[in-house]
Amino acid sequence: MGEEAPEFSQDGLDEVSPIGLDSKSGGYQTATVVGEKIFVVGGSEDGEGLCFSVRIFDKSTGKWSDPTVLGTKPAPCKGHSALLLKDRILILKRDSLLDDCTWFLEVDTPFVRDQKKILGTEVVAWSKGVKGDGLKPVVISGPSGVGKGTLISKLMNEFPNTFGFSVSHTTRAPREKEKDGIHYHFTDRSIMEKDIREGKFLETAQVHGNLYGTSIEAVEAVTDSGKRCILDIDVQGAKSVKASSLEAMSIFISPPSYEELEKRLRARGTETEEQVQRRLRNATAEIEEGKSSGLFDHILINDDLETCYQNLKNVLGLNESSDLSNQTSTKGVEIQTCHSLTEEDQKVLIHYSSDGLEKASNNLFVLDVSSLKGGAPGRTRGLNVYAIDTFSNKSGIYL
Repeated sequence: MGEEAPEFSQDGLDEVSPIGLDSKSGGYQTATVVGEKIFVVGGSEDGEGLCFSVRIFDKSTGKWSDPTVLGTKPAPCKGHSALLLKDRILILKRDSLLDDCTWFLEVDTPFVRDQKKILGTEVVAWSKGVKGDGLKPVVISGPSGVGKGTLISKLMNEFPNTFGFSVSHTTRAPREKEKDGIHYHFTDRSIMEKDIREGKFLETAQVHGNLYGTSIEAVEAVTDSGKRCILDIDVQGAKSVKASSLEAMSIFISPPSYEELEKRLRARGTETEEQVQRRLRNATAEIEEGKSSGLFDHILINDDLETCYQNLKNVLGLNESSDLSNQTSTKGVEIQTCHSLTEEDQKVLIHYSSDGLEKASNNLFVLDVSSLKGGAPGRTRGLNVYAIDTFSNKSGIYL
């Protein structure tokens, strides 16, 4: 006899086929139909709650498959609800604060389709939902010797609470006094190579036999902290950022002339003649591409350092009188255990009840998903959440 079909939450389902559904993962599960496939999300207890697993049942073949799962999956919880939103499934964790309750399982986004071609297998990808747009990362590029490092240092010194750097990954061993997660994320080569294949890195380079790179997660972590991430990378790295799910502002710092750049490089006295010539050759290609490719949003000429710095601040919308953190606070609102999801006109209605008061109250959260941005392997931003008390007929925005 075949295995008994498990029970499924009916939240957000258009159609569920109970025939042949597998009970391998056990525990609490939801099943969401996308065309001829049923995406089963859920799993068994791991000591902290129900962990998330993903299996796919193909109705046309009657077979199960275990997809490659990309992105950072949600932490275990006591249960969840699921709702299909075009090319991704909204997963709402139960008994979770608003900061951690909204996740997306991408099933047919451009990133997932690209990864299917690269990996040659079924692919899904997790992305955490975040309220608001966040602050766009800033890519600052330019040839060696143009002064971009000096400009970035001035920016960080004047606005220490506004800007931050992402922590890079490397496969080299830590040096004395270096700490993991502070100076670098130290990792094994096999792990980093796998993450590179799965599209988790914006840019990478090999130096003296070791891999170095900037992960999308590291950039998103800076944005999550309320700061604007600065990426000091070359033109090739800027191309990778533009092709990624990150929405970044890109700025190219150009010298006033090739002759002036050569003069500055020689004045440093830190390179041999061979190194100077190599840097100049690279600079010629970078300047030509930076100015003509449409890759950068802004091109600043560093003829006079102070003038260029003021122009940089103007482009970034800064003024000299403030250095404010842009992090928004979130009230400790918790999505209760009993809730259901419905969707209407790109607004997800989250119905829940709370019995811990003198009189039970029925409440409604509205999750506006009309302006989603980004996605796996980073964050899905642009969510707008507000609550409505159905007894008092009042609503309020929760930021």
